[in-house]
Amino acid sequence: MSELTPAGGATSAGEKRIMILGTGAIAHRHAEHFISIPGCRVVAACDVNAERARAFAVLHGIERPFADLADALSWGEFDAVVNATPDAVHKATTLQVIAAEKAIFCEKPLALNAEDAFEMVGAAERAGLINMVNLTYRNAHAIQMARRMVEAGEIGEVRHVDASYLQSWLTGSHWGDWQTDERWLWRLSSGHGSKGVLGDIGVHILDFVTYGSGQGIAALQARLKTFDKAKGGVIGAYTLDANDSCAMTVEFDNGALGVVHMSRYATGKANDLDLMIHGTTGALKIWSNTTESSLEACLGEDIHTQTWRPVECPPTPRNADRFVLALLSGVNGQPDFRHAAEVQKLLDLAFVSDAERRMLPVVLPPA
Repeated sequence: MSELTPAGGATSAGEKRIMILGTGAIAHRHAEHFISIPGCRVVAACDVNAERARAFAVLHGIERPFADLADALSWGEFDAVVNATPDAVHKATTLQVIAAEKAIFCEKPLALNAEDAFEMVGAAERAGLINMVNLTYRNAHAIQMARRMVEAGEIGEVRHVDASYLQSWLTGSHWGDWQTDERWLWRLSSGHGSKGVLGDIGVHILDFVTYGSGQGIAALQARLKTFDKAKGGVIGAYTLDANDSCAMTVEFDNGALGVVHMSRYATGKANDLDLMIHGTTGALKIWSNTTESSLEACLGEDIHTQTWRPVECPPTPRNADRFVLALLSGVNGQPDFRHAAEVQKLLDLAFVSDAERRMLPVVLPPA
């Protein structure tokens, strides 16, 4: 096999051909996932850094490396694009892909603000293209099982929700020294494109909350906090002004209330998503990190003794699997662009709420 022979040989009839756009760290995981999924084949990689694109292609056995998106789209021998570019170029690159009538699987966040995100939604929906966003904690078996139980009415009407996404890399050393590692320093600096903990992990916990509970958010109030972390609030080229913690109160579409917390100062928590959904006839307790998840339920007679029992959660398809299924079936999968844009609207509104110190209604554009 030559250094650029596609893994597994020629594309079979009916297989969907995929190009990976952007070949940074996350792209390697995408390559590994999509290469392993029956029904598709990774046939190209594209990056503005030509040498990196070629090295990526060699590493993963991908036939065609490109250093220019326009060139790749002109070649066009693929059905879909996995957009793993930096956040700031998601919009521009995605709109080019949509104009070329290619299906797209975009990394989160869909865009840097809701206005741009909904522009992308409109373009994808008008073109009638398969469009999905990689909100990775949808891969947790526990959240998928919890959603099925809520939809089946097993906990009755949702009345209260308690959710958090807690990290501690500002107090613990488990991910390295944030004071010297640029991977973490940029996340603390708005001048380097960070929207703080809210923008970084808020997108995940708000998706977790709305998907798990089956409820949209009708109104929210948020408080953001940035703590002093260095002399003068600066380390080298990084001004440490992005928010470190967020506390949010929400009202759901059905009138239920909830709280959503996120922080990088949650000492004792490495990378934990916790969600409790309390209903009129039962309750669910979901936990997840990057690789594992669990589900407990308080149902039936157990609600009188507050007894919680573990729930077996069968394996569920990953987002990448669902995207390939959507390509093969022609039926769009979830989470789609519209949902990701709706979550982005919540994030944008949280900044406004913090500035205005008040509860704000969530007004979404019509579908």
